This record gives sequence, C-alpha cells and structure tokens, in this order.
Amino acid sequence: MEIKTVGVVGAGTMGNGIAQVFASSGFEVKLRDVGEAQLERGMGSIRKSLGKLVEKGKVSQEESDAALGRISTTTELSDLSVCDLVVEAIFENYDAKAEAFKELDGLLHPEAILASNTSSIDITRLAAVTNRPDRFIGMHFFNPVPLMQLVEVIRGLATSDETYATVRDLAVKLGKTPVEVRDYPGFVSNRVLMPMINEAVFALYEGVASKEDIDTVMKLGMNHPMGPLTLADFIGLDVCLDILHVLYDGFKDPKYRPCPLLVKMVQAGKLGRKSGEGFYKY
Repeated sequence: MEIKTVGVVGAGTMGNGIAQVFASSGFEVKLRDVGEAQLERGMGSIRKSLGKLVEKGKVSQEESDAALGRISTTTELSDLSVCDLVVEAIFENYDAKAEAFKELDGLLHPEAILASNTSSIDITRLAAVTNRPDRFIGMHFFNPVPLMQLVEVIRGLATSDETYATVRDLAVKLGKTPVEVRDYPGFVSNRVLMPMINEAVFALYEGVASKEDIDTVMKLGMNHPMGPLTLADFIGLDVCLDILHVLYDGFKDPKYRPCPLLVKMVQAGKLGRKSGEGFYKY
C-alpha cells in the first residue's frame, strides 16, 4: 500500500516532531489536537525546529517552506478520514489511546494503517479495540524526533507482514533506522533504560551520592551524553513513572518497582523540565 497522506494525533513534543519529519519527507500531513492553542504551540515548535535546521545549512529555506506548506491542522478527528496512515502521539495512557483508536478505526478507509507512538503500552491490547489488528503497529520515535535516527517498529500479535514491511520502509524514507521489536512491556528501549533511571533514583534516595555525582559517574564512566537523572528530567518524571508501572504490571517482577522518591516527586508536581523543576531546577 502506498502512503500519501499521514495523520498525526497529538501536537505535543512528539507529535509535532513526527509531523515535521513526515512533511519534510514529502508527505501531506494532517495534525490534530483538541484545541487551537495546542495546535499553534505545535506549529510554533515545528517552525522553530525547521528554522534551526536552515540556520545550520541542513535544509534550505525553500525546503523548510515546502514542509510547512504540507501540514494542515485540525481539531476534528473526522478530518483524518482521508489518511492512509495515522500515528497516535498523545500522552502515555491506555484508556485515552484506546478511545482515540476506536474512533479512528470507524473513520478511516479499510486499508489504512493505525500506528501508536507509545513508548511502553501493549500494541496487541491497543490493536484489539479496533477491527483492523492486522493493520495496527507500534511506531516508536525518539525525542527530539527530527534529530534522533531510531524508530522501534513493534509488531502486535496480529500485525501482518505487509503492514510491518510498509511501516519499516516508511521509516527508511523518513531517514530513520527502523528496528523490529516484539510486543513485550517497554519493548527494548524502555525495558533497558527505565530500570537504569530507576536505579539512579534509588541511589539518590539511599544517599549513595549526590545527583550531580550520580550523573557524572554515568557520563564519564559509561560515556553517556547526559546522566540518568538529567535524562529523567528531560523525559518527564511522570512519563518515567508511567513506564515503570507498565513494566511492573506487565512482568510482575519487583525489579521494576518504582523508587518511592520518584513517586513522591511526581505527586509533588516536580516533573522535570516541563514543570520547571525535577531533580534539577530549570
């Protein structure tokens, strides 16, 4: 199946980045969110991102203008009915995602593909709320989407070979590197990353070292570009906690138990960069 028009549900950090890379690769994009304010913020982020790429000489002004011209915005989910592929990029909550997919399933033409940008939620379970589980797949991009090369392509239990091949090839057209992943909690990225972040929080909680020293050990000792506590702030502590809950519930293994300090910080509204304070102040 040829993909020409792509819908993106959610104009937040991930959604606007996904819309940008599709539009920059020549696809018509319909970006949907619940309100005009969210859409304007999303488009503002896209304009800023493209502007930086122009400044660095990575794209021309003409290419930037053309990409922006391929994106239309809407608050109506029904406007995505013409799309060949819809990528959901709303917040990491099963019920909210399932509700969106139920509605989309009834709107799209039978051959259209539904994809979720979820970083941890069961693809098979989400696919089961639709009448097209064979045309349902995980397409997990990484933040910042225009710069990060990896895409985890997650096959649900019923995902067809044709759907997988279409989405894999599509990721390549976007200039990304697709990696095939089976549908287990946290997939590969967060199954490995979140226990590391959680263990760093435990080290802080137990007074093993200061937050700065924990981050320094991982940066200098393991050559990580940023320490795990800084990374947690960048991701969002609420998102980290949600993913750990998915891992804990999915595997029933105590090694995925969220650190009490992480829980308390989320309860206090200290969510990281987006709230102005997490392990560090911004």
